[in-house]
Amino acid sequence: MNIDTQAVRDTTAQNTGSVRSFYPSSTVRCDGNTVFRSQAARDVACLLDLDTFVVRWRCTPTKIADLSHTADFEAVQEDGTTVLVDAHDRELPTDIKHLETAARRQNLSYRQMTREEVHDGFRLRNAKDLLRYGNYVVPLGDRLRLLGALDANGSMSISECLNAFQEVKPVAGLASLILHRYLEVDLDDAPLGPETMVRRIAR
Repeated sequence: MNIDTQAVRDTTAQNTGSVRSFYPSSTVRCDGNTVFRSQAARDVACLLDLDTFVVRWRCTPTKIADLSHTADFEAVQEDGTTVLVDAHDRELPTDIKHLETAARRQNLSYRQMTREEVHDGFRLRNAKDLLRYGNYVVPLGDRLRLLGALDANGSMSISECLNAFQEVKPVAGLASLILHRYLEVDLDDAPLGPETMVRRIAR
């Protein structure tokens, strides 16, 4: 496929993205409109939302001018680095090394996430489970009760944490606090369950 054909496909996907629905619907660190090219791209965005090094990301990234390529996402990391990210199903106009070199000329980094990075392990599954509750807001009372209990105990299981919620649905409240980085859990080793340990993130 030549570059012009790919550009037409990408533009079409972005133009129709507003009416195409990919699960889950909510995001927490997306800056701007959410327009996903494919379910694979949506899956990568789920991982960006749960990546502790990512401050924010957007679906309208800077174009790699030398190659007329617009990646699926642009992610800003804690150290200020801006990374252009493509999902594994993206057809690229050239090889990855050329994209990396062209991105560096614009003071950017580039990476294409592999299928294994996205789907191996439990991180994507857990991220999707949490993002179902991305639109919930935890009232101050519930937040203070749980954070206070964690300060006193160091860590608690999910089943113990759920007892702290009185104003919002317990699972939704806990998920929201994890998504907004008040709490941390292990997303990689197993599906989230009642025995999963929860810790407070120092601020």
